[in-house]
Amino acid sequence: MVDVLVTEDVWGEPFQELAGQWDVRREPELWSEPAALAKAASEASALVVRNRTPVTAELLAACPKLKIVARAGVGLDNIALPAANDAGVVVAAPLGANARSVAEHTLGAALALARNTVPRDREARTGGWNRAAGTELHGKTWGLLGAGATARACGQLAAAIGMTVLAYDPYVDPESLGGIRLVSLDEVADASDVLSCHLPATPETTGLVGREFLARMRPGSLFVNVGRGEVVDEEALADALESGRPAGAALDVRAQEPPAPGRLEQLPNTVLTPHIAGITEQSQDRILRVLATDIDAVLRGAEARAMVGIARKARAA
Repeated sequence: MVDVLVTEDVWGEPFQELAGQWDVRREPELWSEPAALAKAASEASALVVRNRTPVTAELLAACPKLKIVARAGVGLDNIALPAANDAGVVVAAPLGANARSVAEHTLGAALALARNTVPRDREARTGGWNRAAGTELHGKTWGLLGAGATARACGQLAAAIGMTVLAYDPYVDPESLGGIRLVSLDEVADASDVLSCHLPATPETTGLVGREFLARMRPGSLFVNVGRGEVVDEEALADALESGRPAGAALDVRAQEPPAPGRLEQLPNTVLTPHIAGITEQSQDRILRVLATDIDAVLRGAEARAMVGIARKARAA
């Protein structure tokens, strides 16, 4: 039996401290071996995952000793939350802990697109000296798909450089958005010079950014996805980028990760990063400290503070 099983690349000082109190087993590639994962998890009291470990209803049913699933991040699409609720397993995720990191990455990606930084860098390294003008973002409109913690942090940064900020989110309280104006899906597509996606992958959002949506975007506009790759129809986006509507796209998340090389990798007006928007030293320390505290609490019979499901305490043995 193991107290804490870490199935992905999740580690840092807070977990080193946790290992001084509990038996912590670190297996960063275990997520890729379903049979080995199931066997090891069946003996664990706590499971620590990022976004690659499939915490399915079947896995949860095979883990009678499991008390808590700790998600090192904010997305829950790899965790069967209803099944965890039914089983009385605590699910902890430090929502908002990486919001600033994601926001800074999003703004940086938009600026890189606006100033053609990546292609100019490539050219300059091989003797090129293309001084074609980029564009400023000041005075333009930034649209947000989703208005959760990362989107709001992004909106604050956009406003700080003089942009008007709009958001589409049918589930948010308009009075909670401060200076961000809530608009319809059509309006956020029509009105945005920069559009960033912060949406989770759900049946409702999958493929939302498709041909119809992209056709509404302004010529010369920029698109940044830091939500989930499934929200975007990648073939439709490749077609749209070739037509200049939008003029550029920065993708930190993909429908398949890592993706097979395709059209988006060949286009000169894309900036592609490997799902790192939320990963900074500071955000990871915040996340791990919250999770380590909750794991320790639940294993001792106390309540989790960052729980996102129904269960707050470990189920009865």
